[in-house]
Amino acid sequence: MEAMDGPINFGERDKFWGLLIEGFHEPLYGMNFHAPYYQKLFENYGFQIYFNQLCYGRKVYDEVSQVFMNGHRMNAKNPNLKAVHWKKNQLEKFAHDFAEIYNKAWANHGEGKQIEAKKVLKMFQTMKPILDENISWFIYENDKPIAMWINIPDLNQWFKYLNGKFGWLEKLKFLMAKFFIKNKKMVGLVFGIVPEWQRKGIDGFMIWEGTKHFRKTRNYTDYEMQWIGDFNPRMIKIAENLETKVTRKLATYRYIFDRNLSFERHKML
Repeated sequence: MEAMDGPINFGERDKFWGLLIEGFHEPLYGMNFHAPYYQKLFENYGFQIYFNQLCYGRKVYDEVSQVFMNGHRMNAKNPNLKAVHWKKNQLEKFAHDFAEIYNKAWANHGEGKQIEAKKVLKMFQTMKPILDENISWFIYENDKPIAMWINIPDLNQWFKYLNGKFGWLEKLKFLMAKFFIKNKKMVGLVFGIVPEWQRKGIDGFMIWEGTKHFRKTRNYTDYEMQWIGDFNPRMIKIAENLETKVTRKLATYRYIFDRNLSFERHKML
């Protein structure tokens, strides 16, 4: 054991990962929130930033970048491509498609792990009560999954009424809040494209197909992505092309036990 990282959750990086260092406003569901002085505590102890985690946000009705519109225009001519939003009664199919895309897209990401379809299905089944079929999208080429864009409603828009508890009474309150209170914010969880379709405008095809549907259903006005590591310039470029703004920044810190060893940041992808 040569080093420790933190704050992390000992699971996947999609929840409660990293220390908030900028953007001390209403947090997204599954995201850490810390007082500003925590950063000084970590750094005075000797932790160094292993990588920064950037969150981006935009309005659903803001103009979509011409870069993505060009990608959509180019791929819309391909009769073998189709965009499909997921359906709750087909979770097993989408779990397999998710795992196939995820494992291809992140196979060479160093610390990225392979994921099994049965694990994804269990996760989807847990999420089923809060899934919105209209806001998560898959792209297929001849029925073969090649890209995905997974979003959920920001659950904190409902959980904030429960005072940090989730007993039986709070579960009833949650159902009432979900029914009566309109949630205007959605959160981007995963965006992935298999390697052979990267840099071919398929991101623009998926984004515009999804955005058209978001606007038609008129359920959401705000969109914020879960964090993107600063070691992933390709995803940062996609976020910037969406004409988003950085809404908050978190950091994953690393502490080297042997203070004579050199510190290296997370390698670039």
